[in-house]
Amino acid sequence: MIHDPHNQTLTAIIAVSHPAFVLLDPSEQERRVATWGRVLATTCRSGRIARLQVCERTLPDGGSGLVEWWRSHGTDDGSWTSTVYRELIDRAGPAGERHATTISLALDLRAAARQVRTNGGGIKGAAAVLRQEMTTLVTALRAAELTVGAWLTPAEVAVILRSAYDPATAALLERHGDIGRSLATAGPVAVTESWDRLRSDSAHHAVLWISEWPRSQVYPGFLAPVLLSSGIQRSFSLVCTPIRSDQAARDIRKKKTELISDAAQRSKMGQIEDASQTAEYGDVLQQEADLTAGHGVLRYTGLISISAPTPEELDTAVAAIEQAAIQASCETRRLVGQQAQAFTVAALPLCRTV
Repeated sequence: MIHDPHNQTLTAIIAVSHPAFVLLDPSEQERRVATWGRVLATTCRSGRIARLQVCERTLPDGGSGLVEWWRSHGTDDGSWTSTVYRELIDRAGPAGERHATTISLALDLRAAARQVRTNGGGIKGAAAVLRQEMTTLVTALRAAELTVGAWLTPAEVAVILRSAYDPATAALLERHGDIGRSLATAGPVAVTESWDRLRSDSAHHAVLWISEWPRSQVYPGFLAPVLLSSGIQRSFSLVCTPIRSDQAARDIRKKKTELISDAAQRSKMGQIEDASQTAEYGDVLQQEADLTAGHGVLRYTGLISISAPTPEELDTAVAAIEQAAIQASCETRRLVGQQAQAFTVAALPLCRTV
């Protein structure tokens, strides 16, 4: 568990895996989206969750799968064949990319103050409350047919931090499970922040903010052009901030009243309703129906962190991701003046906000 005394949160991170979503038929994709909606609704009902972060990262494949296969199935009998085969596997460099997904759950210590005191107070009481939320989340994820891994240990968190700031060592850390596991040395050796980029140990980084989500109806896998872009090291973070049901209902009623009043005023003045106003009112009605049906209301923040060894390669990668976002019907803006803070949110599964 990661304690943030400044924002008063306690965070736990779990690894999840899932089948190839883009290969499923449309009806199955819709069903999976509906079950994921129930997971988000579970976090909203609690009232004690500050944020939920889904972080999807591309990592170089260090060949650890080959090593594990050889240990399990190989016959290292000292023969010439086995020796050559073992040396070939040891020398094999990164063979491609792999994707890793984590879900971070942040407990709001202020909202859960009463439950924390009931469980003994302090960090011990907060940990007990967070464990309850962790159990609920695991149950909801399994109901959504996601393969749930283990909650990350301090050593695994250290590897993620080290790999984010020093991508050149990611494959080495994966192949050798006994190095890079200390939180004391997980941070960068040096960081230089400029107006529109960040430089750390072995890479240059830039962060894009998804400033506009699709305005029209899209299919469930609309983010595939961004998430499946190959040859680019990037992290995609979706930060979900739950809104309490009573507050969400008040906000919807207020927005609905404003839209009806504006429509009545335009009618008196003889103005004609345009498509955007009609769509906005329909969206409010849909939110009201979803809230009544038991779904939750969340605020979403989408950030994409892109890393490259040189500034020229970084600019090329950023342009490619921006083009992929256009294909996904999203608008992205490159964050400026806050790259260090934005990189922490986008590239690290710490459930922070910009």
